[in-house]
Amino acid sequence: MSVSKGIGKGSLAGVLGLVFMSLGWAAETEEASRPNIVVIMADDLGWKDLHCYGNELLDTPALDKLASEGMRFTDAYAAAPVCSPTRAAMMTGQAPARLQLTNHAPGHPDGFAPEGSSLAEAQSVRNLALSYETVAEQLSDAGYETAHIGKWHLSYAGRGEEGKLAELELRPEHQGFGINIGGCYQGGPPSYFAPYRIPALTEREEGEYLPERLADEAIAFVEEKRNKPFYLNWWPYSVHYPMEAKEELIAKYRARKGPGIKNPIYAAMIEAMDTEIGRFLVALDEAGLRENTLVIFKSDNGGYDGDNRPLRGMKGMLYEGGIRIPWFARWPGKIQPGSTCSTPVVSMDCYPTLLEVAGVEPVKTPVDGESLLPLFQQSEGFERDAIFFHYPNFAFHKLNQLGGVVRVGDHKLIKRYDDGELELFNLKKDLGETDNLAEESPELAQQLEEKLDAWLQEVGAAMPIRVGKEKDAE
Repeated sequence: MSVSKGIGKGSLAGVLGLVFMSLGWAAETEEASRPNIVVIMADDLGWKDLHCYGNELLDTPALDKLASEGMRFTDAYAAAPVCSPTRAAMMTGQAPARLQLTNHAPGHPDGFAPEGSSLAEAQSVRNLALSYETVAEQLSDAGYETAHIGKWHLSYAGRGEEGKLAELELRPEHQGFGINIGGCYQGGPPSYFAPYRIPALTEREEGEYLPERLADEAIAFVEEKRNKPFYLNWWPYSVHYPMEAKEELIAKYRARKGPGIKNPIYAAMIEAMDTEIGRFLVALDEAGLRENTLVIFKSDNGGYDGDNRPLRGMKGMLYEGGIRIPWFARWPGKIQPGSTCSTPVVSMDCYPTLLEVAGVEPVKTPVDGESLLPLFQQSEGFERDAIFFHYPNFAFHKLNQLGGVVRVGDHKLIKRYDDGELELFNLKKDLGETDNLAEESPELAQQLEEKLDAWLQEVGAAMPIRVGKEKDAE
């Protein structure tokens, strides 16, 4: 008779322990291998406000290097010509027109119309409601450590004590971010030098410079979370007004004259932001995180205080100067260094991109963006025939006309909502938008207008209303 000894209780426990340990190690290894995500979105930085985009009088070595190590987009767009709508589009993947969050918060009172205007602006939502499943919430649910650092501008809830209480519930920590440093209703900091008077930022020593402080916080976050997958949403307040920088940098740019330096303080703010981003990127390398981290840099709308030439217009306008932005991405092993892409991309694309990078299926809501992974990998699969914009509000400067935009290929159509005037441009031949082709190519103009009108109806866009004599005539 043969006898089998089997496994005793002690031996069985040891084997099971080794199995569970190996499974735990495998899970930790898999978690650690998931790519980290860093999105840095500057405020009011124009398309030509970096050396790598052609401004030879500005020194931006860190961002130039980052762009050279990945893919630089030449035809990238903000979702809107002002900040809050773009930020909401980034978080939800939905166009500002669909969200009906179309202006900077708080914007003008409902029904506002400048003197002499035939239109009162459309009503705009002033905050990002908690009902939306943000990209941060979905990444957090998938196991990512999440942090928001810097400007938020999506939590305005009205004036008075009731509004203040509601605002607290709309900050980033209630929208999927485990950490919120500096994110609140404010569109710009009261001061770039401490005391900052930013409700969501603890004061440190007096005189501290805000870009340095936010970089410190970003570095601390990635160093603390280096062994876990993380999503860092770093939205600097720079280079939004008030125009404030250190005197030595201001003096440097006062001494430089020529195209590209419209405001030496603004130029100094750009270099200061670049320096701090560079310090963060070095820290990322020293933490051993470069190879497994996607870094995206972009702006929230066109420039305001810089020299936007050759683009026409500025922040708050639907010309290229108001919506075309710098945008590049680095992801070692996935994005070819030194590559450029001329395919038009827009803010909503961040949402599906980040979720696909993390292997997360988006929640079942309308998504107006497209994943950029095929473009990153220079492969087939990126399909979109048009990009749309809808700005039915007056910007803070009130210099804009209310209108909508559609871009298809090289052609861009602007439709003015007050008189129905159409402006048609071939951006490949006329980047400065000086030659209106609407009368020369009426069929193309009509086709694009119909495409824009159909999209506005599809997304349920809120439209401005007639006022004064023109309304009575109708």
